[in-house]
Amino acid sequence: MTGEEKILLDACVLYPTVLREILIGVAARGLYRPLWSARILEEWARAAARNGGPVDEAIARGEIALLRARFPQAEVAPRPGLEARLYLPDENDIHVLAAAIAGGAEAIVTYNAADFPRATLAGEGLDRRDPDGFLWELWSRDPEPVAEAVEAVRAEAERLSGQPQSLRGLLKRVRLHRLGKALQGA
Repeated sequence: MTGEEKILLDACVLYPTVLREILIGVAARGLYRPLWSARILEEWARAAARNGGPVDEAIARGEIALLRARFPQAEVAPRPGLEARLYLPDENDIHVLAAAIAGGAEAIVTYNAADFPRATLAGEGLDRRDPDGFLWELWSRDPEPVAEAVEAVRAEAERLSGQPQSLRGLLKRVRLHRLGKALQGA
């Protein structure tokens, strides 16, 4: 995996904040190129509204604006008609697959394994990666930038909360168990 590899980030890994900040921190350090679509970003904003109301939605929309400014080449738009030829078990996820194809992604990072069958993705030249495995793989190839990104997120969580934030606890909350063990052993 090189910094040129394009990875589509599903909405479920952009929201929650800690996971998104780790993934984006690693991308900012050049280990991969993130991709998303306007619809994926909208799903993130809607999830924030559902879970936290109008204030959280407003915060999410501000974070989305900052993310778009930071990675102006990351947003892709599927070409018209592409979605019509695609199939996934959950038709509401077809737009994610279409965005990955349009962006020339190598993989989709998602927690939704059942909605993105590997055989279907392979037929489109794509892989499905869970966030923990993806980040662990990046760490195994280049540990320093991944560790730096995680530590920056941990320190910011501590600053914002005013409470100590253990690395293990932080990573456990966002289901990054393999990465957590790797970083604890490093």
